[in-house]
Amino acid sequence: MSPMPSAESTQASVHEPDPVRPTKDDAIAAAGSELIGGPLGRRALLGTSWWTPVRVIALVAIGVFALGLVQKAPCYNGAWFYGASSQYTHACYSDIPHLYQGRGFADGLVPYFDKLPGDMQYLEYPVLTGVFMEVASWLTPGSGSIQDQEQWYWMVNAGMLMVCVAVIAVCVTRTHARRPWDALLVALAPAAALTATINWDLLAVALTAAAMLMWSRGRALAFGVLLGLATAAKLYPFLLLGPLFVLCWRAGKWREFGTALAGAAVAWLVVNLPVMLFAFEGWSKFYTFSQERGVDFGSFWLIWAQNSSNPPSTDSVNTMAMLLVLLCCAGTAALALTAPRRPRFAQLAFLIVAAFILTNKVYSPQYVLWLVPLAALARPKWRDFLIWQACEVAYFLGIWMYLAYTTSGDARKGLPADGYHWAIALHLLGTLYLCAVVVRDILRPDRDVVRRAGDDDPSGGVLDGARDVFVFGPAARPARHAAHFEGHQVEWGGRRENSATDPASTDPASTDPSGDRSL
Repeated sequence: MSPMPSAESTQASVHEPDPVRPTKDDAIAAAGSELIGGPLGRRALLGTSWWTPVRVIALVAIGVFALGLVQKAPCYNGAWFYGASSQYTHACYSDIPHLYQGRGFADGLVPYFDKLPGDMQYLEYPVLTGVFMEVASWLTPGSGSIQDQEQWYWMVNAGMLMVCVAVIAVCVTRTHARRPWDALLVALAPAAALTATINWDLLAVALTAAAMLMWSRGRALAFGVLLGLATAAKLYPFLLLGPLFVLCWRAGKWREFGTALAGAAVAWLVVNLPVMLFAFEGWSKFYTFSQERGVDFGSFWLIWAQNSSNPPSTDSVNTMAMLLVLLCCAGTAALALTAPRRPRFAQLAFLIVAAFILTNKVYSPQYVLWLVPLAALARPKWRDFLIWQACEVAYFLGIWMYLAYTTSGDARKGLPADGYHWAIALHLLGTLYLCAVVVRDILRPDRDVVRRAGDDDPSGGVLDGARDVFVFGPAARPARHAAHFEGHQVEWGGRRENSATDPASTDPASTDPSGDRSL
């Protein structure tokens, strides 16, 4: 057995390592590859065909997305329009056709500026998503019955969202340059196919995936701009700035973080400021609605509320959920600053978004889309990914069967509340399981399949191979004897700062992995 080298003492290989083949060390990937002829052989001629990994994965993602459209066919052909529960019993519900008329697009109302009839006075989506919805309405023919228009509106949105799917596939494929085939996890994710056209979340997911790609290429400003645009489409992407702050703190990359933060702030303001100035009440509806919304589907708060004689108030849930998120953020920061090796950016990004989902007072089925690309980058292991996806598919079916039960009147066809609570618990446990294996990989870098293949942080950009300058706890005092493990020897770190052209490599103080700023 070979000792596992430390991050600071290991020199990079002189030659760029070969691309990683998941079928070589992932039994499930190898078994699945039998459908297309088996694992890639050592005599295969790579790079000699038009069928490059990025093209194959993009086409697979589009094909699986198309299967998701087929799954919505019963609703498209009538269930959205006839009968309250049939769209639930067929598990093909989508917000998109219903909101075409419900949010004034059929009547030509301008989002955020024109008041809507009914209880929802303004569009309750962030500005960039509202722009996406409006553009789709411009492309929708205004002739025919309202059912025809709603069908067209859904199809136009599906076409635009398909572009987002292709962008996500390409970005994830290219983020980990040596591991392009990991993006098949995204392309083949069953829960993603089932939820892709429920809402407009794929727009924010695509922008976030593009931002991650830019950061992996060392383009901090482009990362910030794209992340700011993603936050203008959905709230969750701004959470990635927290892990990035902690990682840049540990590596001393303050300039890059500042550039990313400035780019995100400016991009968000460019999109939001015009609406804020001229239609503040409409612009703020998304934020007031999120605050005032009560405990809703998919959260553990709902299990508590429906099984309690004195359920918590909305204000109490808001406060407790915020405290839980802050506690998770503090725990993630502590993990990042005390881990034996600085965690990979994708790992912390996954953990922080998962924490937000787990503690939120609502979990819509399409929220799984937020995590799919991050999960593929954080833990590219088919077994763990499929366990999590199975839990999410079960929840997808559970929520529609529960809604079928509540809307079927005396017939009571579907899943009662107790059964739905088990579906929620399964979703929570599946997400917690994936979080647990990611945390284990952080604490035991030799278990991380990305680092075992010889990489440090391929999605980390300037963090990839960077030396730590600020570390807490045991990580600041490397053990005298490295742990032993069977398998590949990990070769990470030192690819930039340890180069002969880097002045830091000649500084005696820089050879101390803890540094005089470690505690």
